[in-house]
Amino acid sequence: MIPAYQLIEGSDSKPSRCCVGVTLLVSLGFPFFEWITMRIPACFAITLTLLAAGQLKAETPPNIVFVLCDDHRFDCLGAAGHPFIETPHIDSIARDGAMLTRAYVTTSLCSPSRASILTGQYAHNHRVVDNYHPVDPTLTFFPEHLQKAGFQTAFIGKWHMGGEIDDPQRGFDHWVAFKGQGTYWPDGHGTTREVPQTTYDGLNVNGKRVPQNGYITDELTDYAIDWLQKRDAEKPFFLYVSHKAVHSDFVPADRHRGRYADQPLPIETPTVEQMDAGKLPMWVRNQRNSRHGAEFGYNLADFSPEVYYRRYCESILAVDDSVGRLLRFLEQNDLRDNTVFVFMGDNGFQFGDHGLIDKRTAYEASARVPLLIMAPGRIPAGQSFDALVGNIDVAPTLLEAASAPALPKQDGKSFWTALTQNDASRFDRKTLLYEYYWERNYPQTPTLHAIIGGRYKYIRCHGLWDRDELYDLQSDPAEMHNLIDSPEHADRIEQLNAQLWDLLHASGGDEMPLLEDRGVRFPWRNPNKSKQAPFPAEFFRTSEHGN
Repeated sequence: MIPAYQLIEGSDSKPSRCCVGVTLLVSLGFPFFEWITMRIPACFAITLTLLAAGQLKAETPPNIVFVLCDDHRFDCLGAAGHPFIETPHIDSIARDGAMLTRAYVTTSLCSPSRASILTGQYAHNHRVVDNYHPVDPTLTFFPEHLQKAGFQTAFIGKWHMGGEIDDPQRGFDHWVAFKGQGTYWPDGHGTTREVPQTTYDGLNVNGKRVPQNGYITDELTDYAIDWLQKRDAEKPFFLYVSHKAVHSDFVPADRHRGRYADQPLPIETPTVEQMDAGKLPMWVRNQRNSRHGAEFGYNLADFSPEVYYRRYCESILAVDDSVGRLLRFLEQNDLRDNTVFVFMGDNGFQFGDHGLIDKRTAYEASARVPLLIMAPGRIPAGQSFDALVGNIDVAPTLLEAASAPALPKQDGKSFWTALTQNDASRFDRKTLLYEYYWERNYPQTPTLHAIIGGRYKYIRCHGLWDRDELYDLQSDPAEMHNLIDSPEHADRIEQLNAQLWDLLHASGGDEMPLLEDRGVRFPWRNPNKSKQAPFPAEFFRTSEHGN
């Protein structure tokens, strides 16, 4: 076939979608269109008709920008109906693309979630189950397959797999990272406590140590745009911007400090009595007086969930600015229309929900995340996509979007076709497996396995003398009324338990990773706060019942 652009007299430009569409008609035997293309370059009406009918696709794979925000709750966006936070640039992705309303992580902890995003695997398979151990060098990261498909790739930001590791990793041609948690500011100003794995030794830029000069969110964005400007314009690109923000200790940019100082905490912290009445597990009630509890958060005597939440929201504002800068660069450089832009959180965060702070649990505030995807001409704008998706699905989805080969072993699956067709029913998943493995460093949270994403959430604790959990999210979205002992739900609990084990067996999750001790332990409780919770009442009997 003669290239479409050669059919237009005097044209030496690359094929446009218009010309490709007309060439398609010529190849199908339409001599009239062959005649008109030789004489009338302005064939846009034909092209628009075909594009509207979904008959044409870009001849080259799209670029991909993937922005990951640390600890970003699913409801902390303007587009999610938040009462005061301002996120116009992130919201614009939902307006011009899709907002995935049922997006979850399969482990709500930084390193395991990030490993699941890169590998498409559950934590029990990639075996990164804490924030101190690196990824197995034999595992394949999906950017490696993008490289094989002709993409140039860059990683900018927080790696955080392997403690102090920030060395360039496989799958990335360009590398900018920092050790552990890094720091918001190189001089540490604005923080109120020293976070474990905080580092002040700057950035690793392609193997060389470079000083950090400014606020980390802004600086990472500078590096990202610098790479975009210097990339090979003849190749598609994959840019992974992995923000430190909004990990605690939350430090907003100076320009945003105090923006929400007078705003109330839109989250209810239940009382001890409410937690008892709701039959929450003993470990949950005990955790409220711990490093990850609302009473003794981070073992600070004067910890305030309200103050921390305001700083958290203020810190998100610079991330929104970053997204705005990236979108503006794409627009100004004619890249927007052939770029898939993804914004996601690596896990949620609790601010008094269930009397807890931090993440790690299977509750909605911890496991559910924002996920927004824009791809002009591919993903219909303004859709609310309600299929159940997980972080394990990111790699398969982006590889399909790029027409790159699938990973050799993956637990997730692609939702790209369903998303581009605005048909959630094409992505057939009813429930998702959740898992968290007990960490010696933070003994407040036990090993948990759960069935999440449906109306009923079933949570099974492992290695702990305590009750399990069942919640009806339709009637109890706050997950405060544990139905695990309700006779009317006995059959449902049995079915969900069987489903949990089916998922574990099918994915090879019936053996738990065991890794050597690393890092500092934080087992502390405050003697002046709530006392140890009693054993569940149903555990007390005067004689044996049953077998």
